[in-house]
Amino acid sequence: MSEGDSAGESIHGKTSVVAAFFTRVGQVYQSWLDKSTPFYAMRWAGTLLLTLVYMIRVYLLQGWYIVTYALGIYHLNLFIAFLSPKVDPSLLEEDEGPSLPTKQNEEFRPFIRRLPEFKFWHSATKGIVIAMICTFFDAFNVPVFWPILVMYFIMLFCITMKRQIKHMVKYRYLPFTHGKRTYKGKEDTGKAFAS
Repeated sequence: MSEGDSAGESIHGKTSVVAAFFTRVGQVYQSWLDKSTPFYAMRWAGTLLLTLVYMIRVYLLQGWYIVTYALGIYHLNLFIAFLSPKVDPSLLEEDEGPSLPTKQNEEFRPFIRRLPEFKFWHSATKGIVIAMICTFFDAFNVPVFWPILVMYFIMLFCITMKRQIKHMVKYRYLPFTHGKRTYKGKEDTGKAFAS
C-alpha cells in the first residue's frame, strides 16, 4: 500500500487536519451520547420537544407532507423493532435454541429487544433532525394531497400493530417486563436466618 492510501492520511503519511477534526467531533458526540444514556426521561423529553418544533414548522410552512409521512413510516418501523424480540419465536423450531417461557414453572428469560431503547431513541431523534433539515430545501416539498397520506398512515399503523399484537399473543411474550416476578409465601424465610 502506498502512502496516502489509507483513510485519514495525507500524501505524507500524517493524518490530515480535516480527518483529525471529524475524528474529534465524532469523539465528542459519542462522549455526549454516553453521558446521556442513564437519563432516558430527559432524552425522550428532548425528542418530544424536537418533534413538536418539527410539527409546528411543517404546520406553519404548509408543506413537506411527504417528508413527514416518510418520518412517520420510519418511526413506525423503529417502534415495531422495539416491540419485537431479538430472536423471533416463529422462526425457532421447538428443539432448537432458546425459547420464551410458556408455562408458569419454566425458567425466567428476560425479554431481549431487537432494537434496544437507546438505539430506538437515537435513531428516532436522528430521523427528526434529518426531516427538519429537509424542510429547508424546496426540492423535498413535493405537492401531495395530505389527507390521503394521513389516512394511509393510520391504516398502515392499525394493520401493523394488529399483526404485532397477534404475534405477541401467539408466542406469549410481553415487551414491557420489569424483571422476574417474585411471589411472597405465607412465611417470611428471612426470620429463620435472623436467629
